[in-house]
Amino acid sequence: QVRLVESGGGLVQSGGSLRLSCAASGRHFSSYNMGWFRQAPGKEREFIAAITWSGDSTYYGDSMKGRFTISRDNAKNTVYLQMNSLKTEETAVYSCAAGPTGWGRDNEYEYWGQGTQVTVSS
Repeated sequence: QVRLVESGGGLVQSGGSLRLSCAASGRHFSSYNMGWFRQAPGKEREFIAAITWSGDSTYYGDSMKGRFTISRDNAKNTVYLQMNSLKTEETAVYSCAAGPTGWGRDNEYEYWGQGTQVTVSS
């Protein structure tokens, strides 16, 4: 069992940056791939980024490449999402997820956090 808690969301101006954190509890965290997703009102959940359990490989959604960076610190049981050059249309609830084979699809993940709101103002 893995429990995930996101933090770091908030209000930011267009073009600004935020760093999200996802703290995990559970003994298998370091063996799980981790992912970030977001969901805006009335829209489907969207894949943002994923990282392997070891941190040696990452994968990004097309619109995030070059602006977002996923990383993890297994000693701290935490995964991060650095977001730069944020756009107003990226306002959404951002959630992290964990799973042994998780990658680019939400159905590949077993555990989910509650999410943190990110609001990008113009």
